[in-house]
Amino acid sequence: MNLMTLYIDASNMERPEEPLTVNTPEIRQSAVPCHPSLDNSTMENLNKHKETVFSLVQVKGTWKRKAGKNVKQGMKGRVSAAKIYESTSSSGTTWTVVTPITFTYTVTQTKNLLDPSNDTLLLGHIRDTEQLEAIRSSTKALRRFIVMDEVVYNLYGSQVTDYLEARHVLYRILPLPTTEENKSMEMALKILEEVHQFGIDRRTEPIIAIGGGVCLDIVGLAASLYRRRTPYIRVPTTLLSYIDASVGAKTGVNFANCKNKLGTYIAPVAAFLDRSFIQTIPRRHISNGLAEMLKMALMKHRGLFELLETQGQFLLDSKFQSAMVLEDDCIDPASVSTRVAIETMLEELAPNLWEDDLDRLVDFGHLISPELEMKVLPALLHGEAVNIDMAYMVYVSREMGLLTEEEKFRIVCCMLGLELPVWHQDCTFALVQKSLCDRLQHSGGLVRMPLPTGLGRAEIFNDTNEGALFRAYEKWCDELSTGSLR
Repeated sequence: MNLMTLYIDASNMERPEEPLTVNTPEIRQSAVPCHPSLDNSTMENLNKHKETVFSLVQVKGTWKRKAGKNVKQGMKGRVSAAKIYESTSSSGTTWTVVTPITFTYTVTQTKNLLDPSNDTLLLGHIRDTEQLEAIRSSTKALRRFIVMDEVVYNLYGSQVTDYLEARHVLYRILPLPTTEENKSMEMALKILEEVHQFGIDRRTEPIIAIGGGVCLDIVGLAASLYRRRTPYIRVPTTLLSYIDASVGAKTGVNFANCKNKLGTYIAPVAAFLDRSFIQTIPRRHISNGLAEMLKMALMKHRGLFELLETQGQFLLDSKFQSAMVLEDDCIDPASVSTRVAIETMLEELAPNLWEDDLDRLVDFGHLISPELEMKVLPALLHGEAVNIDMAYMVYVSREMGLLTEEEKFRIVCCMLGLELPVWHQDCTFALVQKSLCDRLQHSGGLVRMPLPTGLGRAEIFNDTNEGALFRAYEKWCDELSTGSLR
């Protein structure tokens, strides 16, 4: 089946072939937080309290507290990673619970996903070998609820049906118009009503989403809400969702005319990537996906940028299906570009899956684009809006002296070669100002602006002044408003 599987983990991105685990950052362990508004005498009084640390040990089905932080595994009973900190003072008692959250999911590249001989779609999310063997030897039919974008259903619905029937699966397929205009809580609730009628085991029967990024986002949100979290599987069918939406933990729908205003951080149990789906999407949607790939290239990987610079037109023409060999490494551009894009994306996402750290390189191209995209909907696709944002930010980098004129020229020429828009009349300076103001509000009072500092290098900046932004904006409009670099 030619599988490439990555287990996502915050602790060891050097060896993605090993099982990995994502842990949330430690919660503060002191029951009395330091606060800059409290004077020393007040802090001394607050600290006059008794604090006891309890570990939790399970014996005969019940959990018991045991004093001590370093209770070791191997003693009688199972020791939890959670701790309870009990603090007593004159004002009362406080219990602070510190409980690590472990989440593991797989991203698997495969071929012939809908071939009945390939069991990845049904069983590829299961990592326990004993559980896998028990399912394979069981005579009980598997059950699956599947949501498909209706355009994708018209193209692949019969193949999905044939696959499920050949595998003797009890199934329900729900085709839906999962477009950006329909990306709403109403759509998520419609899915939930159908899931409820079908009836699923929330532990062993994951919901499967087959479609582009909008479909994956809506289904992910619906699954995260059903019985507080039902596992789901992502099968991306566009290039954009293949390298972006499928590999992260974010779900969401639009709300109050704002993009992804409602959502959760609940990763799928697995994402199954089959590049053959990309061959049926329009050329514009392939270009749309190349924008997110270019984002990762500009932020992290010069080699990927140079590959897109030289092979971008070929990737568009071949729709990522060709096996043309590159002389240097004997691997075709489609395989190289998608793998590097996914690996660099996972490097950034795995240690920060819940966005506890607001300094995120993957936000490049996403400071202004959400406002622009929603303003002109449906005129711009997501990746197109992102690229317009990136093009402007390249001019900001140049204005700040972070890029040379030659580097700026190469980046814009690469964008144009990928058939991406580099300017839009509705991206006014007022929109730029509003977007960055909103950014300050939701990013801890800092703009946290990712900017390229070279080809394949980037840093986060908080000291961009409005004068530089405006000068960059004027040059951007002057040079790119005609759609080509003068």
